[in-house]
Amino acid sequence: MKLERVDDYRWRLPRQGAMRVDGLIFADDLLVQDIQDDDSVTQVANVATLPGIVGHSMGMPDIHWGYGFPIGGVAAFDPDEGGVISPGGVGYDINCGVRLHRSGLHVDEVRPRMASLMDDLYDRIPAGVGQGYRKFVLSPEQIRAILREGAGWVVREGYGWDSDLERIEDGGALADADPDEVSDRAIRRGKDQVGTVGSGNHFIEVGYVDEVYDDAAAQALGLPQGTVTIFVHSGSRGLGYQVCDDYLDVMAGAVKRYDIDLPDRQLACAPIRSPEGIRYIGAMRAAANYAFANRQMMGHRIREGFQEVFGRSARDMELDLVYDVAHNNAKLESHRVNGQERQLWVHRKGATRAFPPGHSDLPETYRDLGQPVFIPGDMGRYSYVLVGTAGAYEETFGSTCHGAGRRKSRRQAKRDAGGRNLREEFARQGIEVRASSGGTIAEELPDAYKDVADVVRVVDRAGIGRMVARLRPLGVLKG
Repeated sequence: MKLERVDDYRWRLPRQGAMRVDGLIFADDLLVQDIQDDDSVTQVANVATLPGIVGHSMGMPDIHWGYGFPIGGVAAFDPDEGGVISPGGVGYDINCGVRLHRSGLHVDEVRPRMASLMDDLYDRIPAGVGQGYRKFVLSPEQIRAILREGAGWVVREGYGWDSDLERIEDGGALADADPDEVSDRAIRRGKDQVGTVGSGNHFIEVGYVDEVYDDAAAQALGLPQGTVTIFVHSGSRGLGYQVCDDYLDVMAGAVKRYDIDLPDRQLACAPIRSPEGIRYIGAMRAAANYAFANRQMMGHRIREGFQEVFGRSARDMELDLVYDVAHNNAKLESHRVNGQERQLWVHRKGATRAFPPGHSDLPETYRDLGQPVFIPGDMGRYSYVLVGTAGAYEETFGSTCHGAGRRKSRRQAKRDAGGRNLREEFARQGIEVRASSGGTIAEELPDAYKDVADVVRVVDRAGIGRMVARLRPLGVLKG
């Protein structure tokens, strides 16, 4: 499908066929070449056909093909206009997101002990899809409590600090979650996955701030140059996957029942106010709370690991949570469209919320700054910290990108890595890698991804995020 240039960082996909709105993709001349070669542009058009969509069907600069909706896709739906809710617009890993801890440690203090630290974290935090002896096994009753309370349950049980909850999106729990709409199979899959990384592109990364673009913002976030940082990227694991799978079946029936015409069956959906839509929303929110709890538990384990290796308390090392923000969800939010304030269900799939300074949903600590936004790159290069902007709130329903975006399939990346000693390659770069298999490392090689610097540059110059700092990896733990 042909894109029309709007300006240096925006491309329009004109409304055609059954599309109800235009598509809008954020990219520069470099990134648009990859995007046009990917089926994600067709997916942007397909999303634009869904009932009740308002504004644009959008693609962030890290956009690539996904299930139904593109990864890096944003779309908002008005329930008063027959708007729909779609599991494909949230993704299988419900409420997958990124949490960033900072420390009072300087990179020069930590680098000599990185091998020991990564060994400890790999032993302490289960990764991959297999069993780990440190897994935290929960009863069905405990899981249902987590589905209601999210990260708050974990903190109440002693795994974290009360101050953590102030720095998690939505306080670490979505209201009106309904555990009764989560299947027994999903509950069983979630019994031992709180506090686990998982596989694929999920990771824990110890790094440091190597460049600062906005001194005042970096200081407000506790990220001056040289500061050691810790990323956690994971989501709702098998429980969230099962919720999505269960409700795709429900939505397939709803599409027929409500006579919704779809260009792709993977867009299965239901009217927001239908019984099917209400059930999915309750289950999705519950799975989102599980994801918040999962990342909170890993944050606690990371503090334990630092204490063990450095022989100091986590508070003494100032292992504070900067923020925890999700990039796979759908939320009811207030936005202005055509001069009118409207309550919309905003789907963000592989897209990060990026609310502006002054927004009431932000913690008081960051109210004047804007929402912290974390954009991981790949395990060999760098990642970025940004803050939300008024431009994003006005143009993208307060959304921005979530990562670099894949350029190669996992299979292709493995083929290209054949015969290479990848652990040694990373070690020569000063990066300690721990992973459950060499295949996992091969799938996640840097050249399997776009250069995240190119993605973040578009976000910054288009005004849908503002660069604060760049982080470099010292050690990466993969599933």
